[in-house]
Amino acid sequence: MHIICSDLEGVFVPEVWINVAEKTGIDILRRTTRDEPDYDKLMKWRIGILKEHGLTLKDIQDVIAQIKPLDGANEFIDWIKERSQLIVVSDTFAQFAEPLMQQLNRPTLFCHELIIDGDGMITGYQLRQKDPKKKVVEALQSLQYKVIAFGDSYNDTSMLLRADAGILFRPPENVIRDFPQLPVTNNYEELKAILKQYIEK
Repeated sequence: MHIICSDLEGVFVPEVWINVAEKTGIDILRRTTRDEPDYDKLMKWRIGILKEHGLTLKDIQDVIAQIKPLDGANEFIDWIKERSQLIVVSDTFAQFAEPLMQQLNRPTLFCHELIIDGDGMITGYQLRQKDPKKKVVEALQSLQYKVIAFGDSYNDTSMLLRADAGILFRPPENVIRDFPQLPVTNNYEELKAILKQYIEK
């Protein structure tokens, strides 16, 4: 039996932090896991920037509420669900993901939690576990599933390498260069073509 694991941002929806940067005018918040492979370092830096500018969780949620899925994302998710099961495995946070999940018709989501103080400021975060994307794949494999996974960034690569089949989806050139062993797809049709090799046998 096969099961599919995917990233969220950059795959089904635009990057949240890039949208926050554009809406707030804080351009340095455009930095994402496409640029920084150390997620802990990236998040601590982001939280510092938010504190410096006085941005609350609600400010970020107001931006996220305006984000729409990528063109074709819902149709692609429906295509997967007709053929397999889908688990979205993301380094986003439950407090960020809710409006996005509504628009994507609520695929199963594994993600993290933010720590919020009494003033609504983001003061930290709680990872579900260390290297969570890879751990999801390993857990599913222990249940005798063949796992097919796709994502676009550095923080997806441990999941992709551990999966029975790992695929990069619209990754930046630096990720392609650092992980030449992973096949690259640039749109949903190309991704479908690879997925069919596994789920329609």
